[in-house]
Amino acid sequence: MAAAIYLIEPAPAPPLALNPLFSSHSSSCQLHFSSPNLISFQKLHSSKPKFLHLSPTKTKTSSTTETVDFLPPPPDSAAPKDRRKIVRVAWEKLVRWSRSWRSKNITHHDDVLNRTKKVVVIGGGSFGTAMAAHVANNKSDMEVNMLLRDSRVCDSINQHHFNSNYFPEHKLPHNVVATTNAKAALLGADFCLHAVPVQFSSSFLESISEFVDPNLPFISLSKGLELNTLRLMSQIIPQALGNSRQPFVALSGPSFALELMKKLPTAMVVASKDKNLATAAQQLLASQHLRISTSSDVTGVEIAGALKNVLAIAAGIVEGMDLGNNSMAALVAQGCSEIRWLATKMGAKSATITGLSGSGDIMLTCFVSLSRNRTVGVRLGKGEKLDDILSSMNQVAEGVSTAGAVIALAQRYNVKMPVLTAVARIIDNELTPQKAVLELMNLPQVFVHLEQEVQQKQTLSATMRD
Repeated sequence: MAAAIYLIEPAPAPPLALNPLFSSHSSSCQLHFSSPNLISFQKLHSSKPKFLHLSPTKTKTSSTTETVDFLPPPPDSAAPKDRRKIVRVAWEKLVRWSRSWRSKNITHHDDVLNRTKKVVVIGGGSFGTAMAAHVANNKSDMEVNMLLRDSRVCDSINQHHFNSNYFPEHKLPHNVVATTNAKAALLGADFCLHAVPVQFSSSFLESISEFVDPNLPFISLSKGLELNTLRLMSQIIPQALGNSRQPFVALSGPSFALELMKKLPTAMVVASKDKNLATAAQQLLASQHLRISTSSDVTGVEIAGALKNVLAIAAGIVEGMDLGNNSMAALVAQGCSEIRWLATKMGAKSATITGLSGSGDIMLTCFVSLSRNRTVGVRLGKGEKLDDILSSMNQVAEGVSTAGAVIALAQRYNVKMPVLTAVARIIDNELTPQKAVLELMNLPQVFVHLEQEVQQKQTLSATMRD
């Protein structure tokens, strides 16, 4: 059906008659059909405004009814060129700004690298190895020590420059060395990259605390919650080392170790309450293929990094059960809301949860097959037993151990988390994936809105009490 567009032809009108059709000053009008696709207004009083019917097919003019042809405006050949120019100018401005910023900060970047003679990486898993290689590539004469427990892996790294367990086909830089001697590894280190799984971090750090300089900055690569204490790494590291002022930085963001080893473009976030320390960590780690942003929201970065692993298991279950893309999108969206609810109740910023270390990391972990936690979920969704899944893996899926701790933490802050709670129940073998889906689909359909309203009231009440 042809579209009909109505314009009002200028004519004298009483004051304040903004719209003749709805003003008390407008005249009575009636509709009549001159053709199946043509509607015209019949003007009954010549002293009132004339209504023009714009028709693509007919032109008709009379003292009482007027219609005119409506034709699209002729194409403006200059418009595409103007649009291209606007885009080009915008891009050129962005590039100039970027180059200007880099030129002003290159001195600080070089200063950090020049001052850094030695970096120690605690833990020889895939991500610890990838970050060791990355830092070593940033400065060829920097000593990068990997502190490991497995002497066999140490020999593989020192003799052949390969981590035989995780990257047997990726050669490590010559300035990466490995040792099992904590004292030798930590002696004279300028930075420490902590890559030990969360559940083993406390005991390991306590065993080496006597060799740790109280001013040595720790950059945590580990994501998760300690199962029994519900502590984050920002709490575990200083408490295990017996130094509440141990400098701490959290590194997080969408990053697979394999892609870091391949030097593919990656972006991450370093978070610290000490702005200067965050900047130093940024300058140490940034490179042409790794973009590092800084943040002061340590809680937000850590909580998002911990909870996304549990959500990834849920996403994997949906994939394993072949529930489709609609289900996947709905579940991940709900999970993102749950993470935001808890994080903000703990003092995190909403912008952190919707940013690189939040939504960015969630998307990578939930949707990409390289994710260990997603893989666990996929296999659970296909009916495999959790014990069989974990025994067949040579890497730690932090979401498995974190799930129960997440729900305990949510209860502490009085936050309901249906999706993540269902994951914890499935991991505890108290709920089947099929039953979990049924229960989640039967939740009240206004649950999200009610929960948000309740939390807003609780936050307001807490603020007023303070």
